[in-house]
Amino acid sequence: MKVGIVCYASVGGSGIVATELATSLAARGHQVHLLSSDMPFRLREQTPLVQFHRVETPAYPLFREPQYALSLSNRIVQVARAHRLDLVHAHYAVPHAAAAYLARQILAAGGAHVPKVITTLHGTDITLVGSDPSYSETVAFCIDQSDGVTAVSQSLKADTYRSLPVTSPIEVIPNFLDCARWAPRPDPAVRARYCPPDRYDGLLLHISNFRPVKRLDAVLGVFQRVRAAHRAKLLLVGDGPERARVAQQAAELDLTDHVEILGELDEIRALLSVADVFLLPSAQESFGLAAAEAMACGAPVVASRVGGLPEVIDDGVTGFLHAPEDLDGMAGSAAALLADRALRERIARAARASIAERYCEERIVPMYEAFYARLLGVGR
Repeated sequence: MKVGIVCYASVGGSGIVATELATSLAARGHQVHLLSSDMPFRLREQTPLVQFHRVETPAYPLFREPQYALSLSNRIVQVARAHRLDLVHAHYAVPHAAAAYLARQILAAGGAHVPKVITTLHGTDITLVGSDPSYSETVAFCIDQSDGVTAVSQSLKADTYRSLPVTSPIEVIPNFLDCARWAPRPDPAVRARYCPPDRYDGLLLHISNFRPVKRLDAVLGVFQRVRAAHRAKLLLVGDGPERARVAQQAAELDLTDHVEILGELDEIRALLSVADVFLLPSAQESFGLAAAEAMACGAPVVASRVGGLPEVIDDGVTGFLHAPEDLDGMAGSAAALLADRALRERIARAARASIAERYCEERIVPMYEAFYARLLGVGR
């Protein structure tokens, strides 16, 4: 199949999954064309079966902001015509579903081959942006104009029907990992570098795009409570609008000497492999890809009981879940993991087994292939 995949390039679940899907589809012999404003974060290399098409958005004084959706629609039209795409897969509804819909109208009006359009809902495109009254009618319309719609969790599917007047059937296809790549690779040198045993007896880790929904203040709140009982170190990996504020808060809490902000990193498996606890006290997570990556690498997860996280984490078995406001409970679970090596190892083993059974690409990518084939009316 000839597949166009539209995604954001920045660090975040939707762009990561879209890029990994492109790579996996190419490995299965499909021709994939990635469209984005910049090189996607996880696109490790271009091959003859994975081509990247940059979306250039000119700035005009008349407009308050660059018209990305219009430029994206135009680029989809160009790529669809040049490569006769079978389908366009839009990851994240805003504005990708709208751009795909407009591109399809342009192609049809010109008498060109019109690809099928699939929209995959990833989370904040529905729960935060898409449900805003300023966008909701347009977002719902464009989702319904898609030939197929998927969501990354049952929770997000329910949120979509609850938040928007969407009538299309939604198929749940969860996020996935390359389980051969996402596996424990503990390196004592990495552990010693970030958590020297003469200073610390535990390493906590948080990875995100530092947006308000990730609640970096809660991460510090949990860590402050853990520090009352353990000589713990906290690593914060990522970047975003909350970075300056979290650094300031760490200073106000007198935690600066024990909190290290590493910024965005291309390679995070080494850190996940040596962390004792992965903290994810988010306000909302429609799936929780970061949690799944941590689980696959053997880092026990302590997270909020929100969105799709209960679908990924079995509380008390493969990780620990607490109400978002229960920072004491999260700190208690984290402290228990630091104090009990047998508990850490039991949770880590169960978590790795759960990810291997449910979320490896060998299980999930064929679900997308079957979905594509069904829409195209071809046998697989």
